[in-house]
Amino acid sequence: MGPLGEIEALGFGALWLGGSPALVQARAYLEATTTLTVATGILNVWRHEPADVAAGHADLRRDFGERFLLGVGIGHPEATSEYKKPLAKMRDFLDGLDNADPPVPRDERVVAALGPKMLELAAERSLGAHPYFTPVEHTRLARERIGPGALLAPEVAVVVDPDPEGGRAKARAYAESYLRMSNYTSNLLRLGFSESELAGGGSDRLIDAVIPHGSAGAIAERVHAHLEAGADHVCLQPVGHGTEQVDDYRALARALL
Repeated sequence: MGPLGEIEALGFGALWLGGSPALVQARAYLEATTTLTVATGILNVWRHEPADVAAGHADLRRDFGERFLLGVGIGHPEATSEYKKPLAKMRDFLDGLDNADPPVPRDERVVAALGPKMLELAAERSLGAHPYFTPVEHTRLARERIGPGALLAPEVAVVVDPDPEGGRAKARAYAESYLRMSNYTSNLLRLGFSESELAGGGSDRLIDAVIPHGSAGAIAERVHAHLEAGADHVCLQPVGHGTEQVDDYRALARALL
């Protein structure tokens, strides 16, 4: 059994593809599994045309049904030279999905969202919101913003490491690049973290809040905190151990599933 088959057998219900995936990448994961929902987490709207995405979406839904979910997002300014007016861009992209032939139905897409206005847009124009690099407090505020009916599916990077200092060091190394991106830092400032806490790879308080680390059981407690704060689904991204994460998924499955 390959890694994908084992992850599916462990009982995980969904696989979110990171790294700004194209739809062609989703097909390979759908073909390699039988029950997992495969979602793009997220397709970058600056890099694709809505009509092309709608056509690819229709093909995947025809072949795999509800097992495919389209996740779209605006990315971050540091990675997109033409980045401007992100809300307007997202509205235009969603309009394009609506007007395509065939269109992408509202309940077959989700939107990456951090700030209040993007959260509202996600709830209004899609199945719901897919935040990233956020603490439990953001989940609570996001649920208040989008209301009870919309999907709230935060993605949470975690480090499975029983050594508190070692786990925090791995989490800080992972967080470093995100703390140079203005959409994430602006969101953390809105949540009450200070400028000084964003410096130097992030304060202990910030790292502990955003990237849970410790035993699988301790991480499970933080996952449940997100669920209690209003999340419907939590996407876990084990980090800190290179590309080989199967052992992390095994441990997390034992603690959570």
